[in-house]
Amino acid sequence: MAPAAPAAGRVIWFTGLSGAGKSTLASALYERLSAQGVAAELLDGDAVRENLSKGLGFSKADRDTNVRRIAFVAGLLARHGVTVLVSAISPYRDTRDAVLAELPNASEVFVDAPLTVVTERDVKGLYLKAIAGEIAHFTGVSDPYEAPLTPALHLRTDLLSVDECLQQLTTLAGLREQVTA
Repeated sequence: MAPAAPAAGRVIWFTGLSGAGKSTLASALYERLSAQGVAAELLDGDAVRENLSKGLGFSKADRDTNVRRIAFVAGLLARHGVTVLVSAISPYRDTRDAVLAELPNASEVFVDAPLTVVTERDVKGLYLKAIAGEIAHFTGVSDPYEAPLTPALHLRTDLLSVDECLQQLTTLAGLREQVTA
């Protein structure tokens, strides 16, 4: 008798500018999933770039390769019943749309905040350097960011708290609401 197939996993892909809150929200959802016993994995764009895509630059081709590598790993995990949370800028709509179409149970979450807000949140000062022309190929300043046209969720982190965003993400992920005392 063949072993039972694992329950279907899913991919929730957080996209948006640096500093919009992708990693914060993905981490919060990861904690919620784990607390409810859901097999989950967090693929952060920076960590993947460091460990799986080292050597890639920031050209469109290199960024697209990075997104495809993240999607490949996410797809493997999801096919084995894992809920995968991807937190990656993934600036180009055509590439995002292509990989999301191939992933099982994929949902796109647009984590959005205006350039002025993400610049204020940027503790490293990278936006100011990019605006001053000191950093080339910086998404949202000297390189484009193409916002999703029809995301499953559009979270304006300049208008919503982390808890308000997490409520919407909990519903998207199909989790039970946690009761706080």
